[in-house]
Amino acid sequence: MGFNVLFLNKIATAHQFSCFFLPIPSHRIYYLRRLMKEIVVSGIRPTGFLHLGNYFGALRNYVRMQEAYNCYFFVADWHSLTTHLDTSGLQASVHRVLAENIACGLDPDKVALYVQSDVPEIAELYLYLNMLAYKGELEKTPTFKDKVRMQPDNVNAGLLTYPVLMAADILIHRAVKVPVGKDQEQHLEMARNFATRFNNRYGEVLPLPQAFNFGNELVKIMGLDGMGKMSKSENANATLYLADEDELIRKKIMKAKTDSGPTEPNSAKPDYIQNLFTLMQLVSVPAVVEKFETDFNNCSIRYGDMKKQLAEDMALFMKPIREKAQAIQNDKAYLSKIIRQGADKARASAAETLQLVRKAVGVNYV
Repeated sequence: MGFNVLFLNKIATAHQFSCFFLPIPSHRIYYLRRLMKEIVVSGIRPTGFLHLGNYFGALRNYVRMQEAYNCYFFVADWHSLTTHLDTSGLQASVHRVLAENIACGLDPDKVALYVQSDVPEIAELYLYLNMLAYKGELEKTPTFKDKVRMQPDNVNAGLLTYPVLMAADILIHRAVKVPVGKDQEQHLEMARNFATRFNNRYGEVLPLPQAFNFGNELVKIMGLDGMGKMSKSENANATLYLADEDELIRKKIMKAKTDSGPTEPNSAKPDYIQNLFTLMQLVSVPAVVEKFETDFNNCSIRYGDMKKQLAEDMALFMKPIREKAQAIQNDKAYLSKIIRQGADKARASAAETLQLVRKAVGVNYV
């Protein structure tokens, strides 16, 4: 890997010294430099609606990643089948997730934005990795235990081997960085374990992916009821969805949990009050935030006024995202083009990995 990067660097640099080397077209230089970028992979299930927590906790950072990394972002429709057997609304959900990702700033020309099931190479790698995964370790996975409690009548093999499919999603592109939350860190560690077992048995083929985030710049958004983080599947009245209309946004924020206010100057804020200030810091101008901070510290804050201001600022912030996503969803030809384009990019990468995997395993017979 190190030799390849050095070699590509030399080729890219050589473009500046055409007196010694043949000129290299500029689009080739771009392609070579793109190859030298580290690979990032992340996926999202098309279950529920994307919300403000998804935007500030993940999507906003993905938009930044697309400038510095070689990014593969996908809609995990196979993963959704482990818990959602009714697929009547699956196509619409996939289209909505793709549209909202683009509306939030992802550029399909800069990243591979694709649907998981459009890359059959993932399923083949999933099969090989399943031979290296053991029933006991899969049964001990906390997320598996949680799902069993939540759906005791649908404990399927896909649910059990969910971490293996997640590992295949990552390893199929030989990703080195994976943006994950705390609840997914064990799955990433399992992906590393499967890659290590494969390499030990068949030879060094798969890099070991590392967790990736923006450190202190990560923003966690609580639900408006103060009962934990915003969720795609739980309390809809406490969650601000990217598809919410202006009036619904206002109603939800005006019902947000508050209290009678501080009784002593410069008091510590309860979590649910701090969450309102966090939201305001994200969408309001600094002078507005400073005004309500001062009111809080002086024990003169009027939460009704604060929520009214936040509601207006939030509606103004979310409106262009919602409208752009709706326009994209209504443009079926554009969506089809994006899906095909993403699949082509993802399959090209996946095919390269699978060729190495097959050769290592010994199942290449021609």
